[in-house]
Amino acid sequence: MAVDYQKEGRIAIFTINRPDVLNAINAQVSQDMNEAMLDFRDDPDLWVGIITGAGEKSFSAGADITGFRPGPAVPREERTERVRADQIWKPFIAAINGYALGGGLELAMTCDIRIAAEHARLGLPEVRIGFMPGGGGTQRLPRFVPRAKAAEMLLTGQHIDAQEAYRIGLVNKVVPLAQLMSTAREWAEAICQAGPLGVRAVKEAMIRGYNMTLEDGLQLERELANRIRSTEDFMEGARAFIERRRPVYKAK
Repeated sequence: MAVDYQKEGRIAIFTINRPDVLNAINAQVSQDMNEAMLDFRDDPDLWVGIITGAGEKSFSAGADITGFRPGPAVPREERTERVRADQIWKPFIAAINGYALGGGLELAMTCDIRIAAEHARLGLPEVRIGFMPGGGGTQRLPRFVPRAKAAEMLLTGQHIDAQEAYRIGLVNKVVPLAQLMSTAREWAEAICQAGPLGVRAVKEAMIRGYNMTLEDGLQLERELANRIRSTEDFMEGARAFIERRRPVYKAK
């Protein structure tokens, strides 16, 4: 499998498994990742996903250039439907274990939290081969970092290191490589301690509300809060708070 998909309790781990080519993304990676994403989305026992790359050098160096040819794109109606991390309301953490370039960085940017190893390098170098980012890079990067910095990265195609990515807010934390997956798991476990339906509603509100007016966003928040208020999990959380015990959530 080009993507190793493992389940560890409430946590799913997606590992791009092509370390010999820096975990470059080809058709098989895309297909395997999509199948794993759909399983994760539909499995009620899985609450948080972690995406990473195999080995110590690369999260993903982007599209496999050996399979990338000039020519027109496949018409939308002929494409297989794909699901992204930012289309699933369960949260995702990107554990960036090296190069995150092109489509690799675009994949990381679909995640909600990004943790980078100290040696990681991030960038969108497509313009350097006469192309442009086509997986959301031109749209997500300016939403995550200052516009001037996004323009610098997009127009020059140059990489930045992990500390610069942290400084501009592109990643949440930088850790030694040896601590990367344990840190990602710690953050995932912390999310799992919260009510899963509340967590998913928060993610939905943030993503859907981003391009709304404030009033429309507030209305969306009220609707989601009303929906959560009638769930078993909210009643359990309230009881546990009153009884001073840890809640037992069921995502119901």
